[in-house]
Amino acid sequence: MSESPCQFCTPLDVRDRDYLQKDGFPGEYPHTRGSYAVPVYATPFGEVLEGGVVAPRAGQYAGYGTVEETRDLWRAEKRRGANIAFDLPTQCGYDSDNPLAEGEVGRAGIAVDTLDDLETLYEAFEGLTTLDGMVSNFTINAPCNIILAMYFALAEKKGVPMAKLHGTPQNDILKEFAARGTYIFPPEPSMRMIRDTITYCSKYAPEINVISICGYHMREAGASEVQSAGFTFSHAIAYVQLGLNAGLDIDQFIRRFTFLDFGGGMDFWREIARARANRRIWARIMKERFGAKNPRSWIMSGGDTIFVGPSAYTLQRPLNNLVRGVIGGVMGYLGAGFTFGGFPWDEVYGLGHSYEARQLSLDAGRILRYEAKLKQVVDPLGGSYFVEALTDEVEEEIWDVIRKLEDVGGAVEAVKSGHIQQEIARSAYKFHREIETGERVIVGVNKFTGEEELEVVPPRLVPHPYDPKKLESAAERQLARLARIKKERDQGRVDGALKAVHKAAKKEDENLVPYFMDAVKAYATVGEICDVLRDVFGEYEVPSIL
Repeated sequence: MSESPCQFCTPLDVRDRDYLQKDGFPGEYPHTRGSYAVPVYATPFGEVLEGGVVAPRAGQYAGYGTVEETRDLWRAEKRRGANIAFDLPTQCGYDSDNPLAEGEVGRAGIAVDTLDDLETLYEAFEGLTTLDGMVSNFTINAPCNIILAMYFALAEKKGVPMAKLHGTPQNDILKEFAARGTYIFPPEPSMRMIRDTITYCSKYAPEINVISICGYHMREAGASEVQSAGFTFSHAIAYVQLGLNAGLDIDQFIRRFTFLDFGGGMDFWREIARARANRRIWARIMKERFGAKNPRSWIMSGGDTIFVGPSAYTLQRPLNNLVRGVIGGVMGYLGAGFTFGGFPWDEVYGLGHSYEARQLSLDAGRILRYEAKLKQVVDPLGGSYFVEALTDEVEEEIWDVIRKLEDVGGAVEAVKSGHIQQEIARSAYKFHREIETGERVIVGVNKFTGEEELEVVPPRLVPHPYDPKKLESAAERQLARLARIKKERDQGRVDGALKAVHKAAKKEDENLVPYFMDAVKAYATVGEICDVLRDVFGEYEVPSIL
């Protein structure tokens, strides 16, 4: 060999290092070594998350067919929280009876056309808990404030003050433009609606997390670990500026900003370095850029883990996905964050379709914690010449991504010009090109695929209680439900509420949430409200990035 394929580090790689400025202690600035002095996974709350049974814990992301079917399933599972997967028409602001929704109603989640749908869904928790005793998470972005308005209206009907509601909408529209695709309006009015969420909830619903900023979707679209982090932080900076421009104090509202996760791959050391660098970068953004005074404001809320996403899993030899999930769990512990056993085997999207996969995931996390005892030490790799040098290297690469976006005018301008989309596309092409050439090895896909290799596929023994055949009639039943609501509602009240939304939308400084609440209480549909906004705001046109 002309050179060694292995790297070796010495004290020279971390010379002139100020420990307190670069690393510090867990729970203290700059949080490189952990967000909290005692990590969440080492507390009694962590034991609750591990669960004692296979039944899903409160808030597991799910949604099946129609709201009635999801309600009945959740009731049978005795859920005490909602984490709602919406179908694509709902996410894109179309009603189930819109011709563009044909073939998609109830497929990727549940259809929510009107407040009546949400009222029916939440019947699942009657007798188990109340709205002020549970958490509701909504994976929705462009029509987010309309769904929040439904939730607030539901609480009003049940006599629960908005100030006592807990939950998190995703509400991260910039990553929709960058990667995921469920956008509706152009960037400026879309950002205005997030501003409305921040200001309205700060005043009336202070326990609602106003946003869940995501790097995961960009990572799944092809972004590298560095790009995913850099783009996510740039998006976060733009969202923070919305609150500041509205006159809010950063220490007042920033604790209601959360991160979902940054995605993850199988590059063990770089993922750990990225997780450590992320905490340090966010702490510095908060303290040095925005001048946050409260030490709690320097902590990155959520996203403090390494989530090996579905793009790292394979259709071939699916049991190998269990191994990949466990490796991700180990990375999470070593990166001083929260962890779990991944989505192994035949359930790589984590929608709860396989109880056996859920059992494997839970047990993987439990084994890492209780048998391997990984919870006993916080940031065990801290001080390693290699890991500290790599953390510094990855951090600088992430800052470089952030600076490049600043050079083109910030995250919003980078989305409008197609800069972020182009960077993700280039990274995705590079990744798949490496697989095709064999430079990047994927076991069972482009290497170790000979005739002597075995395809191990154990049978699924426990059927899921939701019969997939029900999907065949879900759209028809949802259309009938929507037709009934439209026939029974007061159309004059609906028209008046929609007219008020149209008038308010033309005023840049007007907060639209109260108008959405009036509209949904009249049983105006998501599609009708979005059509009014389309008329005022227009629709987003994808820039050419070729």
